[in-house]
Amino acid sequence: MEWIPTRAAGLARLNEFLPRAGRAYAERRNLDLGPQDRSNVSALSPWLRRRLITEDEVVAAVLARHSAAAAEKFIQEVAWRTYWKGWLELRPAMLEHFNAQRIALKAELERNAGLALGYARATDGASGIACFDAWVEELQTTGWLHNHARMWFASIWIFTLRLPWQLGADFFYKHLLDADPASNTLSWRWVAGLHTAGKHYLARAENIERNTGGRFAPYGQLDEAAEPIVEDVQPLPITPLVPAPRHDAGPCALLLTEEDLHPESWALAGEVMAIAVLPSATVAAPGSPAARFSAAALDDAASRAAAHFGVAAVPVAAAEIPDWLAQQRLTTLVTAQAPVGPIAWQLRELRVRLAAQGSQVVELRRSWDELLWPLATAGFFKLKTKLPAVIDRLALDPASPRLL
Repeated sequence: MEWIPTRAAGLARLNEFLPRAGRAYAERRNLDLGPQDRSNVSALSPWLRRRLITEDEVVAAVLARHSAAAAEKFIQEVAWRTYWKGWLELRPAMLEHFNAQRIALKAELERNAGLALGYARATDGASGIACFDAWVEELQTTGWLHNHARMWFASIWIFTLRLPWQLGADFFYKHLLDADPASNTLSWRWVAGLHTAGKHYLARAENIERNTGGRFAPYGQLDEAAEPIVEDVQPLPITPLVPAPRHDAGPCALLLTEEDLHPESWALAGEVMAIAVLPSATVAAPGSPAARFSAAALDDAASRAAAHFGVAAVPVAAAEIPDWLAQQRLTTLVTAQAPVGPIAWQLRELRVRLAAQGSQVVELRRSWDELLWPLATAGFFKLKTKLPAVIDRLALDPASPRLL
């Protein structure tokens, strides 16, 4: 499997996978066939994460090829990432709480020799558990793991190796091509038993052997009776979504971030006079596949945006955007809404600075998010049951990548 960080490559992978997106996917999706064979899964997540390709067009293309019943499992998997984003969007304080824990634990590694040794063995692929160590190598060399392997990995990290889940989430975030703050952080919480209190995920040797085709069989090496992690914090209240702004007619500048790299389908009303590209805000390990993918994906989006709007797209650091916008003699900066995370935090500061000079940031929210995020008030079930009606309401057109 090769992940080429361009929209064209994402669309090519989608078209290649389409014949297998129906019942074949539902029957074989749980099998981790190994890094040499990803034919049973789409592996579209790195492109979807940055919206080089969008959920809308993926679902539209699948439904043009398969019945809704046959494609149900695949479409639900696409929606899981949306669910995680919506859940966090309704509880934004969760990520700041996690980030504080992560920073504290990284500092603890400097003081606690036992923790540092266990962490080093795990991240060096020297745990002595063959499957876990193989997944470490695969993660660091390719930037990707099968979803089942991610769950097994997280469970072994937490319940067998007894390492803090926050450090595991940090390790994944630095190496996964498709890591985003919501799905990564909340998936680790789910495995630990914190997302749904008391319900954790335990990796079992029999399950690993069966779903890896016998490649791994860690009998006697895993703690298969561990209790879930308990966190003594009050449930976070739900913060309703702020109504999404619209872009009114008038000249504007665009801001591209790696949260949405298909500006050709943004709902723009005025003429685009300038384009800024925010450098990658990921904390991917330097030189890693994830770091290279992010940088090249931004370059691809910048090239497409420049060609589409007829305006040069230039890199501009977040701190320099107010001066850059003033130099363009513009007062409106339009971008796609960044879900809760590092880029959203940068945009929050940018809004304040631009407001002080009489300018504004308009953050567009895609219809997919507008309809599905509010359904993430509890578990995935509510969103799943309403997903078909949402898809009907979006009236997806497989012939057009634009939002309708």
